[in-house]
Amino acid sequence: MTVKPPLSVDAQDEVTRMALWAGQLLLQHGAETTLVESAIHRLGCALGCDWVDAAITANAIVITTTSNERFVTKARRVVDRGIDMRRVSDVERLCVMAEKRIIDVAEVRRRLRFISDRARPYNRYLVVLMIGLSCAAFSRLAGGDWPVFAVTFVASAAAMLVRQEIAHKHFSPLINFTVAAAVATSIAALASAFRLGDKPQLAMVASVLLLVPGFPFMNAISDMVKGHVNVGLARWTFALLLSTCVALGILLAMNLTGVWGWI
Repeated sequence: MTVKPPLSVDAQDEVTRMALWAGQLLLQHGAETTLVESAIHRLGCALGCDWVDAAITANAIVITTTSNERFVTKARRVVDRGIDMRRVSDVERLCVMAEKRIIDVAEVRRRLRFISDRARPYNRYLVVLMIGLSCAAFSRLAGGDWPVFAVTFVASAAAMLVRQEIAHKHFSPLINFTVAAAVATSIAALASAFRLGDKPQLAMVASVLLLVPGFPFMNAISDMVKGHVNVGLARWTFALLLSTCVALGILLAMNLTGVWGWI
């Protein structure tokens, strides 16, 4: 352990808050647990602490900083805010700048507030357009013709719009995924009901691809492989719940439309 000039009680308290805030931003925006743990330790030590320990769960962070054999412990609840790699990159960049002594505690506080309050980097309608095109392109690659492409685009774009609106109103992600899957499948079922295209069932398959929880599954596996089994299992369970809700939404739409099966 490297011994540094002791921090005052107020200074150590402030450094602890900044390290905890940085960890919270990382965890709630999709960073893996090892990265969160590393960033908390690096930032706390860069700002003057002798050592920083962190205990991370799926929905909370507890950290303890040490300075001149004085310990300060703080905890903060973590609420999922959606995947945002731009915020994760900004926090990582901030840690590097603190390690190089480019910024001090006051500047770290200002930058963390800016990162936390900043609006999402992408226009929501651009996201809807690109999601629609990506799902439609998959239907085309799988052998669908242009009518199937068009139906898939409309279905997936509508599902993304619904997903954004539900998220904006702070409903549970489980409800969000269920409703979005039902909307996408209901619209895509029109291709089969009215025999649009040569393989109309492809529209039902491709239109729900935006709801595959790939990132949570990858983070869960990464956490478990790197030793954070509890957080990994929690993330894996949540990803399975999301997948179950997608299946539930698809079944609900099939019941309502009377169009069954993807083949």
